[in-house]
Amino acid sequence: MEKARLLVQGIVQGVGFRPTVYRIAMEIGLKGYVRNLGNIVEIVLQGNREDIKGFVVNLKSNKPPISKINSIEIKWLPSENLKDLKDFKILESSSDFSGSSVIPPDVAVCDNCLAEVSNNNDRRFKYPFTACTDCGPRFTVINSVPYDRERTTMDEFPLCPDCLNEYKNPVDRRYHAEATCCPVCGPSVFLYPDEILDIGDPIRLAAELIDEGNILAVKGIGGTHLVARTTADDTVFELRKRLGRFNQPFACMSPDMKTIRSFANVSDKEEDILLSRSRPIVVLNKNNDYFLSSHVSPSLHNLGIMLPYSALHHMLFEYSKEPAYIMTSANMPGEPMLINNQEIIDKLDGVADYYLLHDRKIVNRCDDSVVRFRGDDMAFIRRSRGYVPEPYDFSRFKGDLKVLSLGPEIDVTFSILKEGKCYLSQHIGDTTKYETFKYLKEAIKYLMGITKTNSVDVVACDLHPQFFTTKLAQELGEKFNCPVLGVQHHHAHAASLAVDNHADEIICIAADGVGYGDDGTAWGGEIIHYQGAEYKRTASLMPQKMVGGDITTKYPIRMVMGLLYDHYHPDKLLDMMNKDYLSYFKHGQKEVDLVFQQLKKGFNLTETTSTGRVLDAISTLLHICGRRTYEGECAMKLESVAYKGKETLEIPVKIRKFQGRNVLDTSSILLEVLDKLSSGEDVCDIALAGQKAVSLGLADLAIRTADRTGVEIIGGSGGVFYNEAISLSIKNRVESAGYNFIQHKNSCAGDGSVSMGQAAVAALKYD
Repeated sequence: MEKARLLVQGIVQGVGFRPTVYRIAMEIGLKGYVRNLGNIVEIVLQGNREDIKGFVVNLKSNKPPISKINSIEIKWLPSENLKDLKDFKILESSSDFSGSSVIPPDVAVCDNCLAEVSNNNDRRFKYPFTACTDCGPRFTVINSVPYDRERTTMDEFPLCPDCLNEYKNPVDRRYHAEATCCPVCGPSVFLYPDEILDIGDPIRLAAELIDEGNILAVKGIGGTHLVARTTADDTVFELRKRLGRFNQPFACMSPDMKTIRSFANVSDKEEDILLSRSRPIVVLNKNNDYFLSSHVSPSLHNLGIMLPYSALHHMLFEYSKEPAYIMTSANMPGEPMLINNQEIIDKLDGVADYYLLHDRKIVNRCDDSVVRFRGDDMAFIRRSRGYVPEPYDFSRFKGDLKVLSLGPEIDVTFSILKEGKCYLSQHIGDTTKYETFKYLKEAIKYLMGITKTNSVDVVACDLHPQFFTTKLAQELGEKFNCPVLGVQHHHAHAASLAVDNHADEIICIAADGVGYGDDGTAWGGEIIHYQGAEYKRTASLMPQKMVGGDITTKYPIRMVMGLLYDHYHPDKLLDMMNKDYLSYFKHGQKEVDLVFQQLKKGFNLTETTSTGRVLDAISTLLHICGRRTYEGECAMKLESVAYKGKETLEIPVKIRKFQGRNVLDTSSILLEVLDKLSSGEDVCDIALAGQKAVSLGLADLAIRTADRTGVEIIGGSGGVFYNEAISLSIKNRVESAGYNFIQHKNSCAGDGSVSMGQAAVAALKYD
């Protein structure tokens, strides 16, 4: 007879882990107990040594479906600690141990719970909050750890006798399912315009109202959506008018895979992700039979689709005749998702016609995650619901440094690095908005709490001195009496890519809209030799003039003039702008003349190597998109036009020298685009050729650096790598040159994983 103490770390709380331990121990005949111990699960076993070893093997093989075991520490106890244990018990939780386990993410309602919701003989028939240990909300309802009901927002709903019996039964799938409830004891859903409507089935009426063309605010698990039908142009137009979002694509939800396939192409891998427990939005290509309103995703060849992930969603579609709903975040532009009932009503006044709300509080906002495939490779566009706060494994970095990193400024997440794990936050958003900046500070406080992080050794942030996140980093550095590390934007991109692929040294193609360079200029098309804490900028796109700075991002015709100014006769350039592109200037001919004079005199100009600005310029030159109304619009529409193109045209790539480094001549690409346009070539074919020229130019710059340095891995990071055609072109060129090509797998190519890269650089620098 022997005794052992096991400490299990990972996603092991709130997932049915303790009842699984109980069942396995009982089957083997072991005595002892299991309990939550702070952020960890403690198991004490007494019995035959081989049986205890068999228990560990069995637990790893038969762990609950949404759990994850990162480590099991086994300590064999001295014989004098043996006691005459009578049975195996599940003990109450204790907060005496810290550990580094964490709360699991919210996951989709499971098939067993859906079967109950659909069974008119079940007491949870048509109950929208049905959940068990295998499904439902976690991150969005927990106040503190250990994860027990009294530390969640479900504490406001005392269990009825039937639910309590399930909750206390170790062999029931609802044993300590903290979100469990039923119509008798759980939250309620209600529908109203100004006051609660006294109706028997608010969800049925909500579906009918949507089908009639009304716009509803629907409160869900981690936030609120604006919901509308997708088959009527007038409804989509009305929603756009009310939100002031006239072009930005809307995410949609469809009831099942068969319906999705009726309007979109779905690969096997895309289907697997759509059906996964995380239920993210997946960007799919429209098929030839696409019949939803063209205004759901205007001028794009694709759209974002997700499947229902709560019982409430499934019930809405049961009553609806619509093949899909618009399901877009209910917030005003730049602000966080709304979660408080009164705020939902107040702030969506004039936007929503009705409100389908409930009385369960949301502790943590959590936007829907968004993914996209580039060939067979999945990329996170936004990593949030369904994935957060599951940490990244940073155990390869030595030491026990605690880092708080704050990301960039617009597409913000933050990260906490602790005990070899990097906890990346949910999507926060645009911190130039007051409400979002306040949300960032609240989310930092919360995540530090549930990870039991009382202090940090380093605060990391972007190099840009004017970012709100940079200023916050200085405040936090003073609060924690620790150094503040500024990390160059593209160095952080390269670091997140390297960590995601377990690489120590890479050549990174960092291609995006903008990042503050260490020379004070705007970077965005860089070849970065990443060596952990250090990096070197080895090549880039040719620096180009931006007239008026940031206004160029909104009106990219200014970028066109900057790219062409040194290569066109002044009269010819002015004539072309006034004749063919005048409508793209907000103030017409006066602005054309002003921009030209600024270029001539070198007044109010900034330099940029941005790939995003070059793609915007190509899009504008081809009359595809002349004004950006949402992030990435011009480049996204360029990609959609190029998607229809044939590879019949070729634009030569010219590499030149600038200040001792290789640069891609982007002006020559634009001149070739203009020449082919003047020659009457098909716009789709030109768009494809222009994209490809930028892609191959970046690839060739990276290959030259790899040839010179002997580094065998080349990778791509930055928002440009969401473009499938560009990603695949670069991948093919790099691999044909004999190099390994890597991309983001479990992190975002865009700014959503910059904070993770900042944390990695800090860990290496202060190791």
